[in-house]
Amino acid sequence: MKNTSLPALAALALAAALSACSSTASVTKPSSNDQPAGAKSADTRRALDEGYRDTLERLYASTPGSRELVAKARGVLVFPHEVAAGLVVGGSYGEGELRTRGVVDGYYKTTSASVGWQIGAQSRALVFLFMTDDALNKFRNGDGWSGGVDASVAVIKAGANGALDANAAQAPTVAFAMTNGGLMANLSLEGTKVSKLQL
Repeated sequence: MKNTSLPALAALALAAALSACSSTASVTKPSSNDQPAGAKSADTRRALDEGYRDTLERLYASTPGSRELVAKARGVLVFPHEVAAGLVVGGSYGEGELRTRGVVDGYYKTTSASVGWQIGAQSRALVFLFMTDDALNKFRNGDGWSGGVDASVAVIKAGANGALDANAAQAPTVAFAMTNGGLMANLSLEGTKVSKLQL
């Protein structure tokens, strides 16, 4: 029997994991493939609207002070479900909604790639707050945005008492990442790319 290379096995594992989680973790894809494109887009927008509200409610319930911080933001970008999967080489994908002054201002997608042992799939929610008009305008007027390259984003973490990191909350752009258990303790946005999604 011929030996199968490790990269080939990793690619097969990644494909299997992503295909397995795409049918269960993504709420943005309609269940029927027989729908016209306009109906699919409407379903996606409805799912993103619902995910936007649900994600913020989870954030408010788990993180004291987050509601006040969101209220001060010039723009709020929410990715309700970013699904990551892989083995050796991994990747993630999510779709989200940007609102300014409470009104939908556009739809975006996020992608990232990583290298390292990471068996299985997981889902997280990402919330980006643009705290200044300048930070919001640079994001909206750009062709795309890359964490760690185009902007400095302060990742918000809760302290031992559950309070937000006051220093991080002063940055022009801040981000929260949540799993079902609450805020993620260690998050890096290095390699995360955000770009416009046409719906």
